[in-house]
Amino acid sequence: MHQTNLNRIGSVVVGMLAGVLILGLLVTASAQENMGRGRIGGQVTDEAEAPIIGAKVVAQSTQSTAMLEAVTDKKGRYSIIGLGTGLWRITAAKEGYAEVTIEKEIFQLKTNPPIDFVMKKAEEAQVASGTPLIDEGNAALDKGNFDEAIALYRQFQAAQPDVYGIRVNLGIALLRKGDLDAAEAEYQGALEDVLRVKGEYAKDKNVAVRALSGLGELSFKRGDLETGRKYFTEALNVSPEDENAAYNVAEILFSNQNIDEAIRFFEMAAEIKKDWSKPRLRLGYVYLNKGDLDKSIENFNAFLALDPESPEAEKVKGMIAAIEKMK
Repeated sequence: MHQTNLNRIGSVVVGMLAGVLILGLLVTASAQENMGRGRIGGQVTDEAEAPIIGAKVVAQSTQSTAMLEAVTDKKGRYSIIGLGTGLWRITAAKEGYAEVTIEKEIFQLKTNPPIDFVMKKAEEAQVASGTPLIDEGNAALDKGNFDEAIALYRQFQAAQPDVYGIRVNLGIALLRKGDLDAAEAEYQGALEDVLRVKGEYAKDKNVAVRALSGLGELSFKRGDLETGRKYFTEALNVSPEDENAAYNVAEILFSNQNIDEAIRFFEMAAEIKKDWSKPRLRLGYVYLNKGDLDKSIENFNAFLALDPESPEAEKVKGMIAAIEKMK
């Protein structure tokens, strides 16, 4: 496939997706600090694929203080406009659910793939929300107030020292702040506590998988891809039946431009839950990003077969038609 054809495909995709997004609410008026014309959108659902209404989706630039947010509608969908080109940290949060965060390279002059979130209910996570200190810490984290979040989590930790899952929350906050060594200590401490209290990771899969995935992401930030892959693989070994873990690992890998590894984990998620359409949709975009048009079409068609009534269906049909013309 010639580069000119790929560029033409990108232009067609941009044209088809540009009209479906709505303006996100500007939270931090950081004027020209990495603001621009970039657009993102997607859907927030629970593990049963039911839409989560009223979830807050926050996009925080990793290169400045720029921050934008939107709230999901009755279909669980959100849209944000105004992002500059570069790496953005995107978080979905709602009371009663464990927040989910990914990092994505966002572009202004081409269409960004949908960014979907699958959220677990808080009762399934040892620590996510449900107490005033944790809720306040999560709210501070959403706003990018990392020191405030860390202080609130530490306050909870002092009052409830046996609730070791708080160490994962601390790890997330410290990682976002950029304090990699301190984040590593919290993630490792959480894993040690799981072994001390439960005897094996499999007896507290939620904390173990979150901590191992955090260490994987942290290793990627250090440029240590081999160690990162080791942690991600271990996370999936702890919970091989958890399609959400595989999906979230794939998102982290894709955001770090590890395309082939991302494909592996998206395919793992699709294999674990064969009737789940989202991994197929993401694989369609990932293969398109890679330039493998046949695989892209194959996965977009698989998505349509699984979820023909999806709000994304018409857009995906248009993309397939456009790609076919360029082959």
